[in-house]
Amino acid sequence: MSKSRKVKASATAAHTRKSGHGGAASGLAVAVTYPSAAPTGESTHFVAEASQLYHVDPQARIALIREGVPAASIGELSTHMGISKENLLASLGLSRATINRKERNATPLSRDESERVLGVGMLIGMVHTMVQQSGDPAGFDAARWVAGWLASPVPALAGATPASYMDTIEGQRLVAELLARTQSGVYA
Repeated sequence: MSKSRKVKASATAAHTRKSGHGGAASGLAVAVTYPSAAPTGESTHFVAEASQLYHVDPQARIALIREGVPAASIGELSTHMGISKENLLASLGLSRATINRKERNATPLSRDESERVLGVGMLIGMVHTMVQQSGDPAGFDAARWVAGWLASPVPALAGATPASYMDTIEGQRLVAELLARTQSGVYA
């Protein structure tokens, strides 16, 4: 990844990057660009941006939620996770017709929709950070790992999949807490 493509999360987080689509944010971040669709082999760029999203200050994420994440971010996120857009939409409880219409019209997602999509990016950033802190992250694809883990039944959730909790903010918090407990070795 070139230095010019590295994302900076700093005090300038209050400034959003604008796209040519009616002022919608060009990415998931305020000073963090949303992990954008990239040619094959640039998954590390996506993960680095998701990691920055995880570390950016909450006020910057709130500003982004209020502005609205670009609807195209959902397709980009599903591509990087290696899952179908339909599966991602279903786990987030989002309407395919609504999201497709917003993509066609370059309309940003609502606050609720943006918050759910950001939650997935935050999980990817969290896992990426956990792996970096635990040892050698070389070759580890946090986005694809999160996709697989979300789809797997988890005993701590009474055999439900974490994906079945991703449609609410409380569910996303529960899933994030579960991941944090696995890092510390405390299993529920």
